[in-house]
Amino acid sequence: MNYGYRVSKSNRVKNIALIAHDNRKQELISWVKKHREILESHTLVGTGTTAKLLEEHTKLSVAGYKSGPLGGDQQVGAAIAEEKIDMMIFFWDPLEAQPHDPDVKALLRIAALYDIPVAPNKATADFIVSSRLFNEVYERRIVTKSQNGNTGES
Repeated sequence: MNYGYRVSKSNRVKNIALIAHDNRKQELISWVKKHREILESHTLVGTGTTAKLLEEHTKLSVAGYKSGPLGGDQQVGAAIAEEKIDMMIFFWDPLEAQPHDPDVKALLRIAALYDIPVAPNKATADFIVSSRLFNEVYERRIVTKSQNGNTGES
């Protein structure tokens, strides 16, 4: 199937979703502390406990959604679809099944459709924040498809 695309621009100040499964929360807190100076000039959001822990341990402002299993992942996905999230740092646990795995898969799917960078681990997150593109306006291509099956602009 052919898809069309449209361009969406992110601002220099990024809206960044910060999410971590239970076994990875401390790793995300450490990562945010290390990159605090870079992140403090951006808008940060997170799910449930992760947002609260990040605020407590880093003194950064992190707007909180619901806990992931209680709909927080879906709230972040909706914000991505509304183009209110520019990137996602999501330290998910690849070794443990989550009761909300379908929500996690849907969240990753939406992130791919809306062409936002996703960091599942420290290495990827480090590459994202050290990229020259991190503090620039960035044009991303969002998948489009019309109701009758015709694609949008290419």
